[in-house]
Amino acid sequence: MPWKTMRDALRGWRSGKPGTSTLPEDHLLQANRNLRELLTDDSIPASIRQALEPEFREVERLADKLEREAVHIAVFGRVGTGKSSLCNALLGREAFSTSPLHGETRESSGQTWQCAESGSVELIDTPGIDELDGEARAELAEAVAARADVLLFVCEGDLTDVEYRALEQLSERPRQVLLVLNKADRYTETERAALLARLEERSAKLIGPGRVLAASADPRPETVIRIDPDGHETESQRPRDPDVHKLRERLWDLLEKEGKTLAALNAALFASELDRQVAERVVAARRELADVLIRRYCLAKGLAVAANPVPVMDLLAAAGIDVALVLHLGQLYGHRLSRREASRLLLTIAAQLVALMGAYWGVNLVSSALKGMSAGMTTVVTGAAQGALAWYATYVTGKAAETWFARGKDWGPEGPRATVRSILDSLDRDSLLLDARQDILRAMNRQPDQTGAQ
Repeated sequence: MPWKTMRDALRGWRSGKPGTSTLPEDHLLQANRNLRELLTDDSIPASIRQALEPEFREVERLADKLEREAVHIAVFGRVGTGKSSLCNALLGREAFSTSPLHGETRESSGQTWQCAESGSVELIDTPGIDELDGEARAELAEAVAARADVLLFVCEGDLTDVEYRALEQLSERPRQVLLVLNKADRYTETERAALLARLEERSAKLIGPGRVLAASADPRPETVIRIDPDGHETESQRPRDPDVHKLRERLWDLLEKEGKTLAALNAALFASELDRQVAERVVAARRELADVLIRRYCLAKGLAVAANPVPVMDLLAAAGIDVALVLHLGQLYGHRLSRREASRLLLTIAAQLVALMGAYWGVNLVSSALKGMSAGMTTVVTGAAQGALAWYATYVTGKAAETWFARGKDWGPEGPRATVRSILDSLDRDSLLLDARQDILRAMNRQPDQTGAQ
């Protein structure tokens, strides 16, 4: 799925680089097409799709959003900074609760700001970040950043530690973030200028320069003093209109120039992340299944070698089991091999094992000879020891074959020798041999006695 290509194209369009003149509408169309492909991809196992059900629901929501050509603006900040009031001021109506109760907004809620044939703009209010612990705050920031195309981070003074950390979390994603100093009417002109400069300095590395604006969503009433003809003074309070025109102009300019592209970029980034998660889950699931599969064949190999008193037959049985293992692993990773191809792969791996584990093959030959001349319990014990070596060799062989399949039938730049050596170095040989002997003896005890041992 071409998520990276699409993401790069979108970023190129925003930067004005040559060769990136695709229209925003085309970006929306391509993003939606890719989202639908992700939703209907029948190659994703049902178990993985179920485990990532919330993420797939979000993809469905994003696809619907793109079809409507909607752009989402989320408002983020501490309790009491006037987030809801700012949303109402931008909307021009009382749509969000502004109760004086601390933390009135308990969950994200949205309202349509503009709706036209060319698409819609929706404002999303969010709970206050200071009422959440660090982990919950990070989760909220992640959810808001994933859902919104533009973020408004609202403060009422210099950034607190909590606010700065939250802004850091939001800025981890490539989003348009504006820092809004609300309640600016509470400061003198000099104080306001100094505070805006301070906010600009602290936030520039996180969200970029020139992204700090002042607003007064719910300004304090103006005191009006009237003097009657007799000289008596009457004092009254006159409400003042919200002052959000600079913020509104900045937002509309941003949305007009980049709104559709931002929506497509947001969708592409989210879907690429989901695509990565799916790939990781598939890889992990394959590895788990592969390990179970390899161990199953290891036991079969160990039993075949341990239970058969004829050394030549040991080798024939071992060869057949290893070929079956390679064929099965290939199917698991989506690579179908012929028996001839599987045999060639086994010869490659065996050559590296002989070079790296020569001493162990010597022990194996000695054990095989002893088994052919032994009887009774000695046969069982000696056979189990030899079977354990066969078990271990098959395990290494299976892991090497799995690595080759996982890399797309490729050994990598350093070749098969380095792969096999890395696998050998990563294994606890003694522990595996002990487990193998125990598994083989348990399995042999469950089978009809072929050696005369009680």
